[in-house]
Amino acid sequence: MPEAAGPSGLGPGTSAALGATLGASLGAGLADGAGVSGLGGEGAAALSDEPDLNIFENKSGLAEDMKFLASMPELCDVTFMVGESREPVCAVKAVLAARSKVFHKMLYQAPSPQRKKDSAPKENKLRLFLKRSSEPLLNLQNAAQQRGYTQQLAPIQEPASSQHQTVHVEEFEPDVFRQLIEYIHTGCVTLQPRTLLGVMNAADFYGLDELRRACAGFVQCCINVDTVCALLASAERYIQYKCTKNLVQKVLEFVDEHGNEVLNLGSFTLLPQHVVRLILSREDLRADEFTKFQAALMWGKKYCDSNSHISLKEVIGNFIEFIQFHKIPANVLMREVHPLNLVSASIIMNALAYQADPTSVDPGKLSPNRVRRSGQGRSMSVQSSLDPCGSNTTLSSSGSSEMISSEGGGASGGAASNSGNKHSGTGSGNS
Repeated sequence: MPEAAGPSGLGPGTSAALGATLGASLGAGLADGAGVSGLGGEGAAALSDEPDLNIFENKSGLAEDMKFLASMPELCDVTFMVGESREPVCAVKAVLAARSKVFHKMLYQAPSPQRKKDSAPKENKLRLFLKRSSEPLLNLQNAAQQRGYTQQLAPIQEPASSQHQTVHVEEFEPDVFRQLIEYIHTGCVTLQPRTLLGVMNAADFYGLDELRRACAGFVQCCINVDTVCALLASAERYIQYKCTKNLVQKVLEFVDEHGNEVLNLGSFTLLPQHVVRLILSREDLRADEFTKFQAALMWGKKYCDSNSHISLKEVIGNFIEFIQFHKIPANVLMREVHPLNLVSASIIMNALAYQADPTSVDPGKLSPNRVRRSGQGRSMSVQSSLDPCGSNTTLSSSGSSEMISSEGGGASGGAASNSGNKHSGTGSGNS
């Protein structure tokens, strides 16, 4: 009996083979699916690591373009005349206002000449009112139409704020302000120890908190032997700003720990006289007395080079009170100090006598000038030239009524006073 034909006329053998083939294919497909499913999180993670090609960023290119914009005066609408030299620094007002509320208020909310002329439209309205009361209705309608036309044109007039402005800035140095403007336009700036203090205070003054925090963080890594003198030299100009207080205190603490290295720097001669006195008067300064004398001598020679009418002995006299000569070895005193004829013979003799027998010399005679000035209670302070009112914010070595000890101890220093934002050390004398 012949076998029945399979579906679609296929024989039973062919139908069985086809079924086996389909089953194998289906099994393989399920196995592949299981393998893909087994990749799970790894496959998703690999896909997530791939860059999103839908988003393109070119921040560096934008920064360069904005820097170029600020460097082209014809593309800017405000010019700042900065410092005593009135150096021009150009910028775009819209960018400044968008990045700083202080600049927005300065450039867009300050009284302008246009606002002072608000009385003129009131007179026109009064004249129109009188005209309406005496003219026919037709003329009244024409006047109303003219008034409406005038009101429509008024907003189209160019505001005074869109015109090029010139603003004088005396608070900051040109290099500092130029770095500030560069940061506002580009979002990046290269911090330098020489201008760090000014940039930090400018950022605080204009409400740029991110830049101020960046400067504060940079302080931690930029204070070293090569930069302390530059930081201290810039402190006087910005001593009235609050950001200066913490920085100066950190710098002076560094100077205390590296006294001998700092005093031997060539840049030490570039410090103002009152800063040199402040350093030499610090009790915690880790420097030997002969190194202190050499630093004062080096500074004095540099000063006399540009002030030939003042004698070196007179300049050194401003620092002698902070040097404990009785702690300098006798052979060094006689070979290195005495032949210069810059220190009085009485101080040399008292120092030698104290080394031979400490009880034979009155401690007050070891540094007579120091005792006299301390008794007068004077303070060494330099007020910022930017503070015409003479605020109490100073970088100083304040006077003290305490006498030096029998060991000829130096003046204590480094205390940050809560009143007047002073960084002071006891000592005395005028700068």
